[in-house]
Amino acid sequence: MLRNYLKIAIRNLRKQRGFTFINIFGLATGLACCLLITLYVVDELSFDRFHEKADRIYRINTDIKFGGNDMHMAVSPDPMGPTLLKDYPQVENFVRIHGRGTFLVKQTGQTNSLRENDIMYADSTLFDVFTLPLVVGNAKRALVEPNTVVISESAAKRHFGNQNPIGKTLLFDNAFTYRVTAVMRDMPTNSHFHTDFFVCMRSDNYEWGRWLSNNHQTYILLKEGVDPQRFSQNFETIIQKYVGPQAQEFVGTTIDQLRKSGNRIDYSLIPMPDIHLRSKQNIELAPNSDIQYVYTFSAVAIFILLIACINFMNLSTARSANRAKEVGVRKVLGSVQRQLIGQFMTESVLMAILAMGLALVIVALTLPFFNDISSKQLTIDHLFMPQFLPVLLALPLGVGLLAGSYPAFFLSSFRPISVLKGKINLGLKSAGLRSGLVVFQFMMSVILIVGTMVVYRQINFIQTTKVGFNRNQVLTINEAYALGKQTQAFKDEVRKLPGVTNGSVSGYLPVPSNRSDSPLFPEGQREQSKAVSTQQWGVDYEYIPTLGMELKEGRNFSREFGADSTGIILNETAVKVFGFKDPIGKRVWRMLDDEGKVFKTYTVIGVVKNFHFESLRQNIGSVALMMDPNQGAVSFRLSSQDIPALVKQIEAKWKQMAPGMPFSYSFLDDSFDAMYRAEQRVGQIVLTFSVLAILVACLGLFGLAAFMAEQRTKEIGVRKVLGATTASIVGLLSKDFLRLVLIAILIASPIAWYGMNAWLKDFAYKIDVPWWVFVLAGTVAVFIAFVTVSFQSIKAALMNPVKSLRSE
Repeated sequence: MLRNYLKIAIRNLRKQRGFTFINIFGLATGLACCLLITLYVVDELSFDRFHEKADRIYRINTDIKFGGNDMHMAVSPDPMGPTLLKDYPQVENFVRIHGRGTFLVKQTGQTNSLRENDIMYADSTLFDVFTLPLVVGNAKRALVEPNTVVISESAAKRHFGNQNPIGKTLLFDNAFTYRVTAVMRDMPTNSHFHTDFFVCMRSDNYEWGRWLSNNHQTYILLKEGVDPQRFSQNFETIIQKYVGPQAQEFVGTTIDQLRKSGNRIDYSLIPMPDIHLRSKQNIELAPNSDIQYVYTFSAVAIFILLIACINFMNLSTARSANRAKEVGVRKVLGSVQRQLIGQFMTESVLMAILAMGLALVIVALTLPFFNDISSKQLTIDHLFMPQFLPVLLALPLGVGLLAGSYPAFFLSSFRPISVLKGKINLGLKSAGLRSGLVVFQFMMSVILIVGTMVVYRQINFIQTTKVGFNRNQVLTINEAYALGKQTQAFKDEVRKLPGVTNGSVSGYLPVPSNRSDSPLFPEGQREQSKAVSTQQWGVDYEYIPTLGMELKEGRNFSREFGADSTGIILNETAVKVFGFKDPIGKRVWRMLDDEGKVFKTYTVIGVVKNFHFESLRQNIGSVALMMDPNQGAVSFRLSSQDIPALVKQIEAKWKQMAPGMPFSYSFLDDSFDAMYRAEQRVGQIVLTFSVLAILVACLGLFGLAAFMAEQRTKEIGVRKVLGATTASIVGLLSKDFLRLVLIAILIASPIAWYGMNAWLKDFAYKIDVPWWVFVLAGTVAVFIAFVTVSFQSIKAALMNPVKSLRSE
């Protein structure tokens, strides 16, 4: 029976080649989009699940409200991990990780260094908590001794070639020597942090014992069966027992008094597999993604697949009129409804299977492009992994049964006598369903068009909005510490080059970095309620003019004032939080020790206009600029038209003064734009799939318009004989479809407005969703629908009426 179904199905598909092509290609496009997004979503959801104990690993987050600022940090107090292990039997183990940033690394005795990013300190328990397989070395002993380091296979290849690195030493920044004790496999791409170097935590002589110092990412491994929510209640005891006494010593008030004054310190747990998508903390080891993107892309995949299925159902029901007599004959010859349903279902599933085959080809061809816009490393092989095979088998079967169900039951329910006598108007009977499906698919298309435009407008707003400084043509060298005592000399030499208008040495630049806030106090007032939590940046005399910042009042640092070593420049936010009405000349205290006993007095000499130094998702915080020209970043403002040639001249100066050290630079505008790469990727992905969704919708509309024109061929012939023009006939055939599209626009607009406003809520600085976006999206949808339908309408209107009326 099945063999007979297949033979008849293949014969019918070959007989209706145009219909078959539109259905298979449209369905294949929808399936390909669904598969690509499924690969993306599965990869996003797989982060950190490669750890064998992932379901029991939790990171401790810290949330502090202090000095007028809310801080949500992925780091926690230094003693937190050891204390939890000591005091609570529910904790099986812990590990702390401390990101140290970029170093210049070379094998001891070698001349040339390599720039290595994301160097991390870690406890010796690293390999007990995380699943990071070693190629060589002892996991229990690898990070026990100070001044030891575990490196990845890639790092071992870069620095030692084919030699065995165990026991050899690496020199970091020409200052720190570490002995290699183990080589680990490269970390998987689906980890929320990456590094090629884990240095023993004990290598640093700093005393990690302060409960008010948050320096580490602390991960705890809970024992089997421990409820993390109940365990989190112990943090209140930790605060009262350990944090409170240090806080009282620091500010002179109890933890309860701090809370009564509107401040707070809280700790919480986040499951390790949730960090990549659900953590919104600052001071992460690496940028995270957002679960909203997973929801968005999943919705887009479902939308496109539904549009493809709707096309399938629409075209199948539309073509039913041409097969009604076939059904009548089959019933007269003895076919029962079950057999007819089986026949039509077989055709539907066969087309879905062919569409899946074509979809896999499309995925293979487009995957490199998709990887490029999504910054992934996905391969077609992922689709043939055991967990994906059921999806590959079930998807075409499910789609085929779903898309073919209505046509199958609809056609098989005809009474043979009525059909053979032509008493059933099949087109009208299914017109209501087809209209509803057209409205639904264009509604989804309009939502995608609006979403794409809003995302791109927000990205454009971010890239063009005034950020409080001039980020264009500023070259930065973050590893200037490699110059040693020649940093200032290097800056002075480069400034002499034609095309370099200014230069500055500073600790921080107005781009995201692992920075933490520190308190400033009004002079003579140590009360915690008076503290202002601020970013405190060391800069030089040329910092403000080099970056093109603007002073609101007061003056910049100047060599003419010998006392500027105790001068301070605040931004507008800091002035507001301090409550200074006339800030110039006011004095503030800066704490120089962890105990809160040693303070230095600074005098406010200027107020700089607010500038963005974090993502526009966040409000501008308090910043204090202080004279400290011996920091590690050098910046130059360039005015040359030939930037590449000027960069080569700067590199030559670098090689003269830092031989053997790699010359690594970036431009400030690129670093600033990097904050929004996630949004840019979202925009590109949504745009790509919006175009594909509209393409699939148009394919269905094209086929449907062809069918409607065919059904009304004789009516068109009569109208032409009676004098109807081509334009009137095009209008006649187009108006029904355009009315459906207009209904879709009316339904889609409020849904799109709500959805995009919800997305924009994550930004502190954002656009308003303008009314014209909906008008433009609707116009685009109407135009696309009109062009699609008009092609078939014009073709039908130009047909010779003699041919259509010959049999009448």
